[in-house]
Amino acid sequence: MASTDFLIEGRHFRRDWSSGGDVGRKAAARSLIDVAAMGARPTGLLVALAAPPGLPVAWARALTEGLAAECARAGATVVGGDTARAESVLLATTVLGDLAGRAPVLRSGAAPGDVVAVTGPLGRAAAGLALLEAGLREDPLIAAHQRPEPPYDAGPQAADLGATAMIDISDGLLADLGHVASASGVRIDLSSERLSPGDDLRTAARDFFSRTGRGAGPPHPLALSWVLAGGEDHALAATFRPDVALPPRWTVIGTVHNGHGVLVDGREWAGSAGWDHFAG
Repeated sequence: MASTDFLIEGRHFRRDWSSGGDVGRKAAARSLIDVAAMGARPTGLLVALAAPPGLPVAWARALTEGLAAECARAGATVVGGDTARAESVLLATTVLGDLAGRAPVLRSGAAPGDVVAVTGPLGRAAAGLALLEAGLREDPLIAAHQRPEPPYDAGPQAADLGATAMIDISDGLLADLGHVASASGVRIDLSSERLSPGDDLRTAARDFFSRTGRGAGPPHPLALSWVLAGGEDHALAATFRPDVALPPRWTVIGTVHNGHGVLVDGREWAGSAGWDHFAG
């Protein structure tokens, strides 16, 4: 199976915030997790790079090293690609994956009675981006934005456990589970208690308020919004039949019901659900 993705300078990264190695790792991660989210093991990556002629050679070399390093972490290799000239850096990555004889896990299989579970971090990449935008450069959460570390092996694991639907969290938990709910024709109910942000996110929210001069705003709502709508951690969310014994790495965060959409504690989320590529 195969999947493809873009990484665009100024949209997905800034060179003054991320090294070539950071961008390479992030570009690879965004594609590699896509096939893992369908239950496949990533095997190969094709990379098309368009860049300005003045791009430093050292930056480009670090980019290739980052691509190779993230592929190695997923058990894949860079198998080819192409280059072209452009006004800014653009990477188009196509990943190949091996289902090992399994049927792919789609977004359309969730059914009433299923549980919803996640594995991997939520909100850390969004917090890191917010801190960068606030002018901070040293917080450990910034690395989560620059170099996400998706749980690649959890995708095939979920497929073996009988996952009925699965998706990686790239646009935000609410937005991406919204895709599952729409494709499956169901309603997903989430528990904010089970998604409560940790101390690191609450501290980051306090730092953000302090640095931006917005006063000592309550850290929990901002931190929870990063968890629910942040995206780019590339964690995995999947639905399972309720009798499946899930490994500890999977945390149940909600349930599937008749209906449509995604609710939090029985209500529609008042804020943004996540990233919309074509919003005004």
